[in-house]
Amino acid sequence: MSDEKIGGLWSRWKHGYQKIRHAPDWPEFAGADWLDRIMSVEVTDQFFQKQGRSIARWTLTSADGRTLIVFLKRHYVLPRKLGLRAVLFPHRSWSPGLQEWDHLAWAEKQGLPVPRAVAAGELVGPRGHLQSFIAIEELKDMLPLHEAVPLASSTLEARTFDRWKNSLSDELVRLSLGFHGRNTFHKDWYFCHFYIDKGDTNSVPNEWAGRVRVIDLHRMARHRFMLPWRKAKDLAQLLYSSDVPGVTEADRQGFWKNYSQHTRLPWLVGWLARIKWRLYRRHDAPKG
Repeated sequence: MSDEKIGGLWSRWKHGYQKIRHAPDWPEFAGADWLDRIMSVEVTDQFFQKQGRSIARWTLTSADGRTLIVFLKRHYVLPRKLGLRAVLFPHRSWSPGLQEWDHLAWAEKQGLPVPRAVAAGELVGPRGHLQSFIAIEELKDMLPLHEAVPLASSTLEARTFDRWKNSLSDELVRLSLGFHGRNTFHKDWYFCHFYIDKGDTNSVPNEWAGRVRVIDLHRMARHRFMLPWRKAKDLAQLLYSSDVPGVTEADRQGFWKNYSQHTRLPWLVGWLARIKWRLYRRHDAPKG
C-alpha cells in the first residue's frame, strides 16, 4: 500500500510532504498512529547509531496477540541536496529508506530471495529537510554465512561438508548472476549479507534455490557501463569475506570456475577482482 500527498512545488517547499509505503498488515502491529511516532519511538534492542542514522530490532504485538519483529532503520539527517531534489522531482525515491523498499520490491519481482519490507517512508520537511525510515521483517532462526559456514564445518562429516559447500557455492553463483545478468550490483556482496536457516547447517538441502536470502540492498544500483569492474567489485567483496573457517582456496576456485562460464570477459573480471581483493586485504592489514 502507498500513501502520497505530494502537492505543488510551492507547497512542497513551504510545507514538505510524505511518501509512505507499507504492507497491509503493518498498522495492525504498529498502531493507527504509527506514522506520527516512527521517527521518535524508542527502540533499544540491538540498537546501533552512527552519523545521523540508527538501526534497532523492534518487537511489535497486534491486538490479538500476534508478534512481528522488524529491524527499523532510520535516517534522521540526510544531505540537503537530496532534500532539494525530492522537492523538485517528487516522483523519484531520493532517501535510503524508500530506495531500499524499491530495491527489495525489484528483487522479489525477479525471483531473488530477500526479506520482507513491511513499511518505509520518505519524509520531506519545509525547505527540503529530508528524513527516511524502513522496517524489514526479521529473518527468524537464520544465520549469516560468516557464522553458518563455520557452524556447518564443525557439525557435518568432512565429505558431507564438502557436498554442502559445493551446493551452496552453486547457489551463490546463481544469485550473483541473478543480479549481474541484469546489470544490477549489490555493492555490499559480503558473506554477512547472505542468510540461511540455522537448520540447514545440519544437512545438505535437496536444493538451495530460494533458501539463501540477500539483505541490505540499500546501495544496490543498475549500471550500463564499466560492467567488468562492477562485477569485479562485488566478487572481490565475496572473496574477501569468505575468509572464514571451513572455506578453502579450492572452494573459491570452484566458485570462480562456475561463475566465469556465464559471464562476458571472464579474464578481465577475474583480474580486476583479484586487484580489488588485494586492496581490501591491504586496507585491513594490521598496522605497525
